Amino acid sequence: MTSRKKTASKRAAKKQTPAKTIKKAVHGAVKAAAKRLTVDGALAAIDAMHKQNKFWEQPMWQGLIKGTLPLPMVKEFCRQHGIIPLHNHNYHGRLYVICPDPKWRAMIAEVVYEEGTGRLYADGKPHNELYFDFGEGLGISRAELLATRYCPGALAFKAYFQAMCGKNFLEGVAAHMLAGEAQGPGYFTAIADNLKKNFGLDDKAVAFWTVHDVADEDHSGIGRKLLKDFAKTEDDLKTVLRVVRETIDMMNLLTEDTWRCMQAAA
Repeated sequence: MTSRKKTASKRAAKKQTPAKTIKKAVHGAVKAAAKRLTVDGALAAIDAMHKQNKFWEQPMWQGLIKGTLPLPMVKEFCRQHGIIPLHNHNYHGRLYVICPDPKWRAMIAEVVYEEGTGRLYADGKPHNELYFDFGEGLGISRAELLATRYCPGALAFKAYFQAMCGKNFLEGVAAHMLAGEAQGPGYFTAIADNLKKNFGLDDKAVAFWTVHDVADEDHSGIGRKLLKDFAKTEDDLKTVLRVVRETIDMMNLLTEDTWRCMQAAA
């Protein structure tokens, strides 16, 4: 190649990739890398979802927390909300079965053990039995509670939640521990106090609520630790955020339909 042709070739290459363009591309790549989703970023986004959703500002929960609901509405709440604690073996149990790691499977087993026996937080009383005590304190027999005609929102939530907990471990943890159980701690004791004050329930009848102020915080904390071991890629973290968003929406559907039934019962 002649000297003139080499010079022309270099000029063409320089024209195609000027220094500013290269610098801009590198800067853009570095900036994009800095914005890539991390575990801590995903956890912050989940916290923001819960904060933005304002779950506990919904009329049903506000009424329970402030103690402003009449007995017929609280009894209907008890019936419909039973779709969670009276069927928890369909949720926790599936997570245990599909957990791929022996170390973490043992930790999930502790959650299942507590729900099924109550020997960690509830003085040896299974959580479904705690809920039966709650119903009986309101005047609802065990047989009546088991015969509840669940609203469509409750049935839809059960179908969704059961499916997610058995789909794959990462999505199950996202739905159960990072979305579901993350919203409870801090509010249940207020509900228990008002149940005692307004309807004369004793400690036994409200134990379901006081126990879950501790147990749910522990369970949701396990979910945050699990994320660091099982969300290996950015796509995994994006999946987790999607599942948390979907589960929050399904919980809102359950709340809205339960509230409709409670208003009809008033």
